[in-house]
Amino acid sequence: MQINWNYIKMIGLLCLVVFLYAFSSGKNKFRKVPEPIINFQGDNNLFLTRENVSKLLIQNTEGIKNKAKESLDLNVLESALNSNQTIKSAQVYLSVNGLLTVDVEQKKPIARVRTNASYYIDDQGSYMPLSSNYSARVPLVTGKVAKNELSSVFKIAKKVNEDEFLKKHVIEIHQIDPDRFNLKLRQSHFTVQLGDLKNLDKKIMNLKAFYNKALKEKLLDKYANVNLQFESQVVCTKI
Repeated sequence: MQINWNYIKMIGLLCLVVFLYAFSSGKNKFRKVPEPIINFQGDNNLFLTRENVSKLLIQNTEGIKNKAKESLDLNVLESALNSNQTIKSAQVYLSVNGLLTVDVEQKKPIARVRTNASYYIDDQGSYMPLSSNYSARVPLVTGKVAKNELSSVFKIAKKVNEDEFLKKHVIEIHQIDPDRFNLKLRQSHFTVQLGDLKNLDKKIMNLKAFYNKALKEKLLDKYANVNLQFESQVVCTKI
């Protein structure tokens, strides 16, 4: 009987591969996780630091450093980070060699409420807490602001953030009641009476026309109030 050595070699090689894979998987399963790698996406203004993120992971998982990979629940880690109101989104993943990586995208504030409570409004219209690590240079929001009803003030704050002229000049949004607003401009003494947010684009266009004309004529410091609540005109009150 002739022995097929090639067949035996193939069987032996296959057994070796299976053994090495099983050995590697078993070893990798109990490999300890080192300090996580934390990456911040987008803006470099860090309302959270890497230390803050590490603490969030520790508080919610009783520590992850030197834990076996098999004991980590990545969904729990992601949920812990995404529940933080400064974080817009977070992804947590583990490489084959045991490196735990965390990608964090922070919320972006567009206005800062300063009433009996202080907090940011982010670019999605949501609450965002202040940070001891960094203060954003955004317009203040004062007046009768309800934390659970930010839709109206968000609409004007979003407009200010997206409009080059408004972003340069508006320093304060004052909410008189749920539907009426005033504005304060940088280096100007007058109050802009915006009123409600109907025909907002038209009102902003009228404000720009008034401002540029008054600036050209050097009259900006002569006014106490600029009323935009009339559809086809700007009504001004002098000091």
